[in-house]
Amino acid sequence: MEKPLERGEVINVNIKRLIAEVIEKNPHIAAIIVDQDGIVRFINDTYLKALKMSSDQVIGQDIRKITPYSRTTKAIETGQPQLAYNWSVHGRQGVACSVPLFENDKVIGAFAYSIFLDIWDKKLREQVLMGIIGNKDFPEEGFYTRYSFDSIIGKDPGFVNLKCVAQNIAYHDNVTVLITGESGTGKDLFAQAIHQSSNRRAFPFVRINCAGIPHNLMESELFGYEEGAYTGARRGGKAGKLELAHNGTVFFDEIGELPLSMQSKLLTFIQEREVERLGSNRPLRINVRIIAATNRNLEKMMHEDKFREDLYYRLNVIRIEVPPLRLRKGDVALLAQHFINKTNQKLGLAIENISDQAMEMLIKHTWPGNVRELENVIERGMILADVEGISVLMPRHLSFLPPHPQLLSDEDLEEEPGEIRDLKTMVNEFEKKVLQQVLRDTQGDKVLAAKYLNINLSSLYRKAKKYEIDL
Repeated sequence: MEKPLERGEVINVNIKRLIAEVIEKNPHIAAIIVDQDGIVRFINDTYLKALKMSSDQVIGQDIRKITPYSRTTKAIETGQPQLAYNWSVHGRQGVACSVPLFENDKVIGAFAYSIFLDIWDKKLREQVLMGIIGNKDFPEEGFYTRYSFDSIIGKDPGFVNLKCVAQNIAYHDNVTVLITGESGTGKDLFAQAIHQSSNRRAFPFVRINCAGIPHNLMESELFGYEEGAYTGARRGGKAGKLELAHNGTVFFDEIGELPLSMQSKLLTFIQEREVERLGSNRPLRINVRIIAATNRNLEKMMHEDKFREDLYYRLNVIRIEVPPLRLRKGDVALLAQHFINKTNQKLGLAIENISDQAMEMLIKHTWPGNVRELENVIERGMILADVEGISVLMPRHLSFLPPHPQLLSDEDLEEEPGEIRDLKTMVNEFEKKVLQQVLRDTQGDKVLAAKYLNINLSSLYRKAKKYEIDL
């Protein structure tokens, strides 16, 4: 039985979230929390079973006595996460990660977790490690990854912990992973990084965009077909994407868009790990890891009978929830500089940095498009700065998506039936609504609102007075 943290023991908002989202949702992970002195304050059942000890024997003990090869104390001493290191306990090999925990910029302990490797496909692991299998064995070009965990930028403590969990999961490469989060948060990066860090990295990474394949072609795309299976079928037939992913990873992007008719077929594949091409009665055994991602609320879709409950539970073995950028404000500056460097290299520009005022705008923005929007804002701003012949991004170079899907709702744009208004009246009403929206989004910050609108402060006051807007 896991012993919960007592009030005041290594308390931190991130720890509470980790216990709720990581430990409880992922029972396969062995997890432990220690204070700044290395004294164990929490341990879960998976870890206790590996140690062959009871909670009473571990809680309150120095972790160096419990697991001498752990790097958890090093994480406390250096304040730096110790990522993906090998360790063993009672002969069981595992890959562990130890992350320091902070409160008011002071290290107050560490959170360590591990996944044991004893259920890996040993033959596959040995083949990859010996280099017998290489990219030449890919059944089709293009099935590779461009991103690793080094490509995922962030220093936010919760995000670092999430990244570490994903790195541990990568080694456990027979386990299905569900990645959730808003559009633009980087779910695809996590999927590719997990594959790249797994023992399947020498095999294909096959992405299936569930929203981009017409429903009537979905079955043949996934399962393939034999020659003559239907009118227009390719001579010699065609292997489906599941077949092409053999020994690798298949990534179902936007899984929430998969039609119900295909959900039942996917469920059968997950259970049986066999495919039959259309027009064939010969099943093919397929060995793949399954990763799925969505920005939809699958639980809600289940209750609305739009997503199969049994498929949901098959996919939701290990869940990674990627946070939106508005909850990672400490990463905005880091990401902005990363995208400046990336865009300089891609477009041959020479933008050196970003002004303090422009950075303030970036940090205060709500980022409805998340990291993808930030990258686009930076790239667009750099092009404008380059046109002006300057090397610093200024506030005037930045333009943003509205903080909500629409700046104005459909109702705002609709006119009363039969109502005819002159252009000046309509423009004034629109300008007033834009001013009100921007002031709400900047929480009444007049200076920042003026920067967003690209007008001076006196103009803002004048327009507010004109439209009777309280400042």
